[in-house]
Formats: sequence, C-alpha cells, structure tokens
Amino acid sequence: MAEQPMPALRRLIAALAPLVPALRALAPRPVTAADRLAVFPTRGLPLSRPVDIRWNDHQIPFVEAETDGDLAVALGLVHAHLRGGQIALLKRVAQGRLAEIAGPVARDLDHILRILDFRHAADTVIDRMPQDVRDFAEAFITGVNAYHALERAPPPEFALLGLRHEPYTLRDMWTIGRLAGTDINWLAYFGLLRERGTPGFAATWARMLKAGANATASFSMDEGQEALATLLTATGRSGSNCVAVAASRSASGGALIASDPHLALSLPNLWVVAGMRSPGYHMAGLMVPGLPFVAVGRSLHIAWGGTNMRSASSDLYDISGLPPGEIETRETVIRTRFWRPARRKVRRSRFGPIVSDAKLARSRPGDTIALRWIGHEPTDEITALLRASRATTPEDFRAAFAGFGVSAQNMLVATAAGRIGQVMAATLPLRTRFPPPDPVLDAADPDSHWQGLVDAPGLPWATDPPDGVLATANNRPTDAAVPVGFFFSPDERVRRLYALLGAKPQLTPDDLAALQADTLSLDAGVLTRHLVQVIRDAGLAGGHAAFVDRLAGWDGDYAADSAGPPAFEALLFHLVPRIHGASSADAMPRLMAQWNAIIAFLPDDLAALAPERRRQVLAEAVGLAAADAAAFPAWGDMHRMRVAHILGRLPVLGRFFSFGDYPTGGSRETPMKTAHGLVRGRHDASYGSMARHVADLSDPDASWVTLFGGQDGWLGSANAADQIPLWRQGRSIRLPLRPETVAREFPTVLRLEAVRR
Repeated sequence: MAEQPMPALRRLIAALAPLVPALRALAPRPVTAADRLAVFPTRGLPLSRPVDIRWNDHQIPFVEAETDGDLAVALGLVHAHLRGGQIALLKRVAQGRLAEIAGPVARDLDHILRILDFRHAADTVIDRMPQDVRDFAEAFITGVNAYHALERAPPPEFALLGLRHEPYTLRDMWTIGRLAGTDINWLAYFGLLRERGTPGFAATWARMLKAGANATASFSMDEGQEALATLLTATGRSGSNCVAVAASRSASGGALIASDPHLALSLPNLWVVAGMRSPGYHMAGLMVPGLPFVAVGRSLHIAWGGTNMRSASSDLYDISGLPPGEIETRETVIRTRFWRPARRKVRRSRFGPIVSDAKLARSRPGDTIALRWIGHEPTDEITALLRASRATTPEDFRAAFAGFGVSAQNMLVATAAGRIGQVMAATLPLRTRFPPPDPVLDAADPDSHWQGLVDAPGLPWATDPPDGVLATANNRPTDAAVPVGFFFSPDERVRRLYALLGAKPQLTPDDLAALQADTLSLDAGVLTRHLVQVIRDAGLAGGHAAFVDRLAGWDGDYAADSAGPPAFEALLFHLVPRIHGASSADAMPRLMAQWNAIIAFLPDDLAALAPERRRQVLAEAVGLAAADAAAFPAWGDMHRMRVAHILGRLPVLGRFFSFGDYPTGGSRETPMKTAHGLVRGRHDASYGSMARHVADLSDPDASWVTLFGGQDGWLGSANAADQIPLWRQGRSIRLPLRPETVAREFPTVLRLEAVRR
C-alpha cells in the first residue's frame, strides 16, 4: 500500500524540528536590554539575604550584597546570565572537548589540549585553598549553577553547536583559569620542533633569541597549529599595555592607572565588566567569564592592571633515554560529533606530558619530547587575585602574589595614598644555564633540571620611582637576577609610553585615554627613513618619485587617515622575502617575517647583499609596492577592524556571525595595538586591545572602561556590540564606587530574593 502523505510529512517535520533552534542562531531575534533582564531569575535563589543588582544602559551590573557569600553567588548569576555560552565553550576548550562541537576536524586539537592537561594540579590546589577563598569560589559556582537551573532557554548558539549545560564545578573554574594562564611560548616551541636539527637551525635559533621573537608565530605552522595558536591567543592574556602615575605627576593629586589587555579580536569579549560592594569587597573592573575575581580594576584603596611578562615558564626535555617504567600511559576517548569516538594515547613523565605524541607538536622521528610547565605546579592564582584586590599598599599588593604562577604578569598598582609600584607576579624556575643553546634540553643532564622555584616575594620589584611613572608592555625586563625569558616584544611600545608620560609635567585621565589610542610606531619611522635613503642611494627614486615621496613624508604614525603606512607595508611585503631569497612571505621562515626580526635584521641583511643583487631586490620591491599602494590612499582603506562573533570562524556558516568592518589605525607595536603580518592589500587586524581601563585614585567615582564589543554574549542582544562606537571614538563608560553615584548611573534594579533565612 502506498504511504499516506500526512504521516510522511509528519515524519519529515519531526526530523527537521531539531534543526529549527540551530537555524535561529544564524538569524537571532533582536533582544533589548530590558528583554534580557526580564529573564534574569530573582526568586528561588541560594542567598542568605536579599541582593540588589543595579544595571546601566550597557548591561553592566553593580552588585550590592550584605554578605561576601551572597556577593559571590550573585556574581555567578551575573556571569551565567551574560556569558553562559562562553563559559560552556571555555570549559570544553580547557578539557579538550572541541570535537564534541566541531566533529572530526577538531580531534588533533583535543588531543594536544588533553596532553597539555590544564587540570593536572587542580585537586591539590583546591585542597590547599584558604577556607575563605574556597567558600567564595564555591558560592560563585553555586550562583552559576542556580542560574542555569532556572534559565528559561539556553543561549541561541547551543543548538547550533550541539551544547547543553553541565554542572559547573570548582575544578572546572580552576581549569579555565589555567587555560587563561597558557604559556604562549608553546606556539614557538611546537612550531620549531620539526625544524630542529635541520641545516641552519642553530643560526636561526640564535637570531630568534637576539630578536626576542614574538612567540605566537615564530616558525612555520601548519593549519592545525594555526588553529591552536588562534585558540590560545583568544583565551590567554598574551599581550597588554599598562601605565601608573604617582600623585606627584597627577593633575588631580591622585595616583592614576591605565590598562589595555591584548587578545585575539573576536566576540564575545574575553572580559566582562562588573562592580560590587559587600562587607569584604568594594571594587569594579574586568573579570574573566567563569572566574570570581577582578583581574584589572580598582577598589577604594588601590587600582591595578598588568601585562604578560612573556616569561619562559616552560622547558622542553628530550626524554628518549628514560626507562619505560618512568613513563605513565593512559588512553583517552575523544567523543566526536557526527562521527564515532576516537581513542588517543596520552603519556606523562616526571618532566611533564609528552607533547611529541600530538600531531600538532610532532618533532623529528625518534624524538620523545616532554614539556615541563609551571602551570602543572600547585600555584593558586584565585587566592592571589582575591587577596590583591583587598590590598591597601604596594607592599600588601606584592605579598598577595605569593604562590601566583601563570601566566606570569608584570602587575602595576596605584594607591589612594598616591603611591605606585610594579610587581613580578610569577613563579619562575631556577636554571643553571639560560638561555639554552638548544630549545630542547637533555633530561639526562642534571644541569638542565629546574633547581627550584621562586615566586613574587623573591623577585625584583619597584615602587615610587623618582620620575613618578611606571610603564610595561611585554618588554624585556631590565633588572632580574633570576632568568625570566627570551621571547619578548620589542621595546618600542614601552619607549613610546614613557615618552608620552614624560611629555607633560602633570597628567590627567584624559591623557592616559589618549595614550591608549596612540598610533605612532617609533621603529617604523626610523626604518622608513633608512629605506628611503637606501632607495635614493641606489638611484631608484626617480622612476617612482610619488611613491618614494609618500614614504619620505611619513613619520611612523599608523593613523587610519595616514597615507604613509600602505606604502611602507607594501614595500615590506615585497622586500623582506626577496632579501631572504624567497618568492613570497609564505615561502620564507616565519621568524624573519616578524616585526621583531625586521627591525633587528633587515637593514644589515639588505646591506650584506652584493651591490647588484641589492639593487635588483630594491627595484623589484619598489615597483611592486608602488603599484599595490596606489590602490589605498590611507591606512584605514587597507587596515580594517572586523567585528565578528567567534563563530565567524566557522566554514560556510561564519558569514552569519560577521557584523561588519571599519577602518582602524594602529599596527603591530603601536600603543593602540591592532596587529597584522606582512600585508599588501586590504586585511583584518587579528590581535589587539580588547578592553581599556583608566582610574584616578583621587575620586572613588573616577574609573572608566570600554570593551571591544559589549557586555552581553547573547546573540542578537542590543548590548553584544554596543561599545564598538565608544571603542572607535576613544570614549568610555564610568564605573563609580560611591553608592549614591551607582544608584544614579545604574538605575535599573533587580532585587534577588533569599530562600535561606
């Protein structure tokens, strides 16, 4: 008998029904701030007393609680409300469970993430946590889980990605914190393993050490390593600028601070803004979704920020000679969406996990390479940062970082008493030889082993400098008896910051906001003048006079309306590969395409060429660059800021999550960092300032913040990207601390009812 059409139609509808919520994520319904707050649960919550959460128009909350425990619960509720989907994704990244979302293509990523084992020391640290810190952290987790238990609907992207909420645990929280503390040196290590031992590698390694190569892209990487690099730079605090100004240099008479952390540019932002007041905490600033502390912000007594120290917190060891009995082996099952599970081997030694087992960190045949990382030691960043936020002096602030491990930070602090200080918040290994002659150490050599660990109280620090200013920008430390690292940013950002701080005898918060938007590259200006002279000396200026004049008239300012950067960047794009005998940027060692190496070696490498070869290289590069640059009157025509959700990286579907792009200023090492590689045409900035914070300690209400994007991670929310205009214009949102100001500027109030009496 022929099948009846109605049952067949019903079966088709039933088969397609699960796709409907997924399709909604591709065209989410616009949601106002009022709509979003209307779904925030206010009853049946695990609180001992009522809590008020005040909200401003940007959906930034200020939590007012009568107990510290209730504050923590309310913060957990807020994080789950604003970034529940993001926390779920961070948890799966930290656990190596991306294949559950993306299918078989993510198995290699999951394998290396599981080998890196972000959870390794979790149980030990949790057992050792001071009771007050553990109580606060567990109350935060209670808030996250309570929100999801009462949630009316999961985030729109859950159906698309095949996600569902799982209980959030203290172990999950700690693991996300470890993910955020990733050692960015790994990206260089994994890229160089396969090149180690090849002809010329020793010279390349020596150049790398001299240049202080940017560890995020030092050697050639395949597609999988590129994906890992993107993942780790999107979740780890790998960059940043921070400055502090003492009261003696402040127009208001109060100490000042300004911070702008750098991350891969995508939405939702890795920072969420919150203010809070309880008996033990009165502060406001930037928090990482899923973590209970303010990482950058201010209290009534101090303001703080920091930059990645770029410390060598890891070492690679050749453990080929270890007896098999010293290697622990287990099998891990990678559950895979749309496919059957995969089984992979995970091995560990006393020198750490064996990373050479992973395809994305594979070395030469026969090598067995282990990774020893400070992040596998039982350090406690949650306790340190909660303690630091309650400090009142630079000395208290420094003492709070005892036991802080990863990622190592140069922390700056400004106090209400007008003082400033700089603290090395880190745990560093003591080494006999540093830097090593080879990036892989011999485990059989006792002198290669760590000789102990030293943390913040044992590391150098600075306080109250005579000139009244401090600045840090991932630059090489100038005073550290303990070896710190070898992959640092060039010092041009920190030189520019100090120049701007020294330009006026008395500084204001507006001056610091202008500093964060500065687009001058000192070294680009110097290199441009050198190249113009070399081109003229070679007799090549006449044939491309307009192009050379365009270069000669540029001072290194990467303002969006500047005409010089397109000419300079197009010249570098064609010149740098030719100096190294390569046909294109993709065909040359990635190290030599980095800004560190360009400013360190390009003039000498060009001069070292035979005269005829040098003239040929210059002629070809100038001719091609002139043609490329002619299409771009200004830097903003070439250099763009793309506003897109992290799902915008998905193949095919990614276009649904792109919200436009616009011209932007800045470059690789300008204070307003909007990084890029060698470019000759229109391109997107890939990495830069994801948030800005400025505070004046003379006034409890003088604190301001801006996010790249917005507060709310909910697709379709009016507050998902509403701060982009502020970010572009250098404007900000005030984060006051006085209760009466908070009441006026955060007018929407949610009263959370208690269920425990």
